[in-house]
Amino acid sequence: MQQGTREWFEARAGRVTASRIGDLMSRTKTGWGAARKHYFDEIVAERITGQPIIKRMPFLDFRLEREPEARAAYAFYSDNEVEVVGFIEHPSIANSGCSPDGLVGSTGGLELKCCDTTTHIEIITAGFIDPDYIEQINFCMACTDREWWDFASYDPLMPEELKLYVQRVPRDEKLIIEIETCVIDFLLEVDEKVKQVRSLIRGSTPLLTALESSLESLGVAHVI
Repeated sequence: MQQGTREWFEARAGRVTASRIGDLMSRTKTGWGAARKHYFDEIVAERITGQPIIKRMPFLDFRLEREPEARAAYAFYSDNEVEVVGFIEHPSIANSGCSPDGLVGSTGGLELKCCDTTTHIEIITAGFIDPDYIEQINFCMACTDREWWDFASYDPLMPEELKLYVQRVPRDEKLIIEIETCVIDFLLEVDEKVKQVRSLIRGSTPLLTALESSLESLGVAHVI
């Protein structure tokens, strides 16, 4: 299943995905962050409608176009073969999974970021990875049962020696347990909200109300 296709979006619809783990776990000093609520609403909507919410942004499409080049650069410089895969379900948590940018060997994986030049420079000079990416990567490892994951930032506009930045992230069992607990709790909340919304089907809907009014105006007895 090719990533970015309609089939791929449909496979992810209504499910927690690794790329949104940062949103799911977003917090403020007083509780959950707004990003979690927004993501929650999206998942509920996808469950109710059965349709994926697809947001196309030009800058993301541009970055996706660079991914094959970035993947080839990583394979060349790291001397690793990269397997391209689609959506992978979590082995024990239903309605969750990940879409790796690649699987490396039998124990590793790959997260590619095709950044703009200023962001790429920030990454290579900072020497550390955004915590959201660490959470995303560890959930990918939980879904794929991998031991490490390479985070790679790529910018073809940079000098040859600086085009590709790679940092290896080891599996963090403690963090994975924390993430999986949050995912399970989140999905239980989603299930409850979906149940609540679907229960309204048994009540009076605008269409049913209009039908009842029409029947009453015609003096037709009806039983609902």
